[in-house]
Amino acid sequence: MTLKWTGKALADLERLHDFLTVINPPAVARTVQSLTKTPTRLLANPRIGEQLFEFDGREVRRIIVGKYEIRYEIQDPFIYILRLWHTREHR
Repeated sequence: MTLKWTGKALADLERLHDFLTVINPPAVARTVQSLTKTPTRLLANPRIGEQLFEFDGREVRRIIVGKYEIRYEIQDPFIYILRLWHTREHR
């Protein structure tokens, strides 16, 4: 399988980076690194995340990384990182 980030997921990552730069500068690198590294674990075990059944007909799942949620979709041979956000955000 191959990991692919969608434009929305990359925009989410940039938004979180910009927010943390103002709120907590020491946490920026650590958080962004964790959020970009964790999805690589999906390559070995793509179904490790909780399946979200509200996406009927699609295999959309989520994993929690610290205080962040990453949603992804499995479409063999790809794993698409769809979105990510802080769990306190109302999504």
